[in-house]
Amino acid sequence: MRFLTAGESHGPKLTVILEGMPSNMKLTSDMINEELFKRQGGYGRGRRMQIEKDTVEITSGVRHGVTLGSPITLVITNDDHKHWLKVMGVDPKDDTEPVKRVITKPRPGHADLVGGMKYRHRDLRNVLERSSARETAARVAVGAVCKVLLKQLDINIFSRVVEIGGARDQHDYDINDIKLNNDKNDVRCINDDVAQNMRDVIDQAKSNGDSIGGEVQVIVENVPAGLGSYVHYDRKLDGKIAQSVISINAFKAVSFGAGYEMKHLPGSSVQDPIGYDNTGYYRLSNQLGGFEGGMTNGMPLVINAVMKPIPTLYQPLDSVDINTKEPYKASIERSDSCAVPAASIVCEHAVAFEVTQEILEEFQSNDLAQLQDNLARHKEYIKGF
Repeated sequence: MRFLTAGESHGPKLTVILEGMPSNMKLTSDMINEELFKRQGGYGRGRRMQIEKDTVEITSGVRHGVTLGSPITLVITNDDHKHWLKVMGVDPKDDTEPVKRVITKPRPGHADLVGGMKYRHRDLRNVLERSSARETAARVAVGAVCKVLLKQLDINIFSRVVEIGGARDQHDYDINDIKLNNDKNDVRCINDDVAQNMRDVIDQAKSNGDSIGGEVQVIVENVPAGLGSYVHYDRKLDGKIAQSVISINAFKAVSFGAGYEMKHLPGSSVQDPIGYDNTGYYRLSNQLGGFEGGMTNGMPLVINAVMKPIPTLYQPLDSVDINTKEPYKASIERSDSCAVPAASIVCEHAVAFEVTQEILEEFQSNDLAQLQDNLARHKEYIKGF
C-alpha cells in the first residue's frame, strides 16, 4: 500500500491517491470527514480553521460505497483559495503585473530559507505553500481510510494529549479510560484540571505573540504479534512508525512505551515478563510499548511523540531578507498559538497508515474477507505456538 499527496496550502485543493486497499470494504466520505473534523478542532487554533471546513470527495476507487481494489482518489477543496487566485494562480501572469505577497524574509524554524536554497526560489512562498502543515489534512484522510479497515480487523487506534508547555497529565490511565475520554475536552486531555492548566499556558503564549508545543500519545489496541521483522533495519515496524511520526510537521521526538524514562530504569524494570494462558502468550507489563526486535509482540502499541512550538510567531524572530541581506523580522503568516490537540489527530492517522501498510504486506489482501480470514489463521497459529 502506498499514497501520494499533492497540493499547496492556499492552492485550489489537496489531492491524495491511495493504492493497495482491499476490495469490498465499505467506505463513504462521511467516514473520512469525521476524522478531518477532529483535525480542525482544539484549543489554540487560528482563524483559518474558521475559514476551511474540510470535507473530502472520493473520485475513484469506490463504487456505491464499496472499495473496488483500484486506486482511491481523495480530494479536499481549499475554500480559502478564492481569496488567493492572483497569488496562487496556475496560469502564466502578465509580465507587467507584480507578483502578489512575495516573501523574502524566512521564518526561523521553518523550511523557508533552506527550501529556497535547495529549489532556487527567490520567492519563499514557493516553499512555504507546500511545506505548510496544511498537507496533514491529506494524511489524515489517508489514515481515516486505514482506520476503517483496521476497525474491520478489530484493531482500535486512538490518541490523547499528555502535555502542553509544561502542563503535564501525570496520571497512569488504563487503555479504556483513554479510549473513552480522549475527546472529552478541547485539548484532548483526560484530566479536566490539567486541561485547564493547558488552556492557561496556551492563552499566555498567545498573549505574548508566541507559540507552544507539547507531547501526544497514540495507542493501537489488539494488534497481532509478528508485524514487522528483525532481519533488516528497514523492515522494523517501530522504525517505520518513528520515521512516519517525525515526518509530521513540527514533530521532533518519538519514543515507545516507557520511552525516555528508560534511561532512569534498570533492565529488570524495563523488559516485559512473558506469561501464557488459554488466550496465548502475553506480557505482564508493557514498558516496551508493544515492540520487541522491531516486531509487534501482541501488546498494545504505545507511541509517544513531541511537537515543537509552531515557528510562525506574531512577535517574529530576527531574520535576514534574502534579496538585500539586511536584518529584518521574519514574515508573519496566519498561524496557531498551539496545534498540539490537532497534531495528536495527525499522529494517530500517520500511525494508522503504517500499521495498515504492514498488515497488508504481511497477509494476502486483495479482498477484505480474504484478509480477515488470513489474519484469523495467523492469530490461531500464534495462540498455539
